[in-house]
Amino acid sequence: MKPKSIREVLAGRELAQVETGQSVGEAARVLDRLNVGTVVVLSGGRLSGILSERDIIRKCVAQGLSPETTPVDRVMTAGPHCVGIDDGLAEAFHIMRDGGFRHVPVVEGDRVVGLISIRDIPTEYRAMLEQFEAFRSGAD
Repeated sequence: MKPKSIREVLAGRELAQVETGQSVGEAARVLDRLNVGTVVVLSGGRLSGILSERDIIRKCVAQGLSPETTPVDRVMTAGPHCVGIDDGLAEAFHIMRDGGFRHVPVVEGDRVVGLISIRDIPTEYRAMLEQFEAFRSGAD
């Protein structure tokens, strides 16, 4: 099984996005429409942050804030780690694993072109990387 590249994984996938200033409720409707768990938050076309279902629950709903009046930039995760469109799946996996993230924005130059999820990286590939790293660290 040849692992797909990030570019291949994202081919034909609509970018789940909202702009700063939009409400958490609007972002939730984008999540629902696209059946995804995270959106990128843009400000004038540039990446400002990401907003996940978990952010909505923990930072908005659980705090008693109204999703319809709370702006996404109040509860988003600002300055997320990114991966390049031409980076390998291993790079995306390492960023997610090492940072404890489940989603990472994908950029091409300074433009956000997608969002990759841990679910996009096949389980077998993740296990193979883990085994390889364990083997390599044991050889040192």
